[in-house]
Amino acid sequence: MFIKKYILLFLFLFLVDTAKSQDVLGTKISSKTKKIVVGAERVTEYLPILIDKTIAIVANQTSLIGNIHLVDSLLNLKQDIKLVFAPEHGFRGTADAGEHLSNNTDKTTGLPIISLYGDKNKPSKEDLKDVDLVIFDIQDVGVRYYTYVTTMHYVMEACAENDIEFLVLDRPNPNGFYIDGPVLSPEFASFVGRHPIPLVHGLTIAEYARMINEEGWLKDGIKCKLQYIVCENYTHESIYRLPVKPSPNLPNMRSIYLYPSLGLFEGTNISVGRGTDAPFQVLGHPKYKKFEFGFTPESKPGAKYPPHNGKLCYGFDLTKIKEQDLAREKQITLNWVMVFYQNSKSKRKFFNSFFTNLAGTDKLQKQIESGMLEKDIRVTWQEEIANYKQARKKYLLYKDFE
Repeated sequence: MFIKKYILLFLFLFLVDTAKSQDVLGTKISSKTKKIVVGAERVTEYLPILIDKTIAIVANQTSLIGNIHLVDSLLNLKQDIKLVFAPEHGFRGTADAGEHLSNNTDKTTGLPIISLYGDKNKPSKEDLKDVDLVIFDIQDVGVRYYTYVTTMHYVMEACAENDIEFLVLDRPNPNGFYIDGPVLSPEFASFVGRHPIPLVHGLTIAEYARMINEEGWLKDGIKCKLQYIVCENYTHESIYRLPVKPSPNLPNMRSIYLYPSLGLFEGTNISVGRGTDAPFQVLGHPKYKKFEFGFTPESKPGAKYPPHNGKLCYGFDLTKIKEQDLAREKQITLNWVMVFYQNSKSKRKFFNSFFTNLAGTDKLQKQIESGMLEKDIRVTWQEEIANYKQARKKYLLYKDFE
């Protein structure tokens, strides 16, 4: 049986190798550049861990080996997969942000899918009763309020409580070349931020899992049986272009680079372009008519009920900013939030209660409301960021950017 599985493996890897020649924008990979090999592609490293074990997988549309989904790949290798856990946006990554999802069955494989975004966030003992090992393979974008890392926290906790192994197949962090933003205060912990880390944390998913486990951030300080498969040829200085969009409203690298700054607008009355062809690349509101640029959000897949649906919004067009210029900045930008707030005619209605959850603190809103300059706000983050960086060093698996 063991030999047969390895024969299947080598045949499978041969097929996969022919499908890995392009990045997300269809740009050919240079033969001079060592291609980053993600954890999921290193099948020979983790297949021995899976042999004769019953498996659950936390996955979505980003869980690929070349052009083949991890679940399909492992089923082809005759692995015993019992079920799939789906994060926000669902297993196939098509649901709206914040949309509550129900359990269902995957049409392709017939596997049961249990949603971890909606009625429950954490696998139950019953869900895990026939499982020996849980695999986590989801592309993160390196921002604290991106909810996949919170899903990972709860799955790790469930594994620890039920004595189940937890295996992370690591993927690069596309925003992993800097650290910035306010550090979350524990009293503001929520599903969009559970841990005392900066808004942009500079960790891959496996590094993040190590930090969660060893810092005692799981319930009652328990630890799970954590294993991980690292990426090859990746460092925190790498510029990594995603092979598939990580969620419906992050369609390209520009949106991914802007997301750490523009995600804060979800805690305001300003549209970030959901329901347009440029989500997280345009900003606006119907009442800001002094701005010349305009766009009209409409119901679309992944944005069924966008803010200001059907209304002409006025604001900023950020689609002309070059991706490389955004990457070179290596910091979040508060200026856009501050400009909209300063030009608001109803300042009491500008922020909503979600803003403090996204910021991870109530200080940032107060600082903006007081008219504090961005450079002075940034100074208030530095001590906590320095302390975080020191703690982070213990969990790094790759060469750092500093």
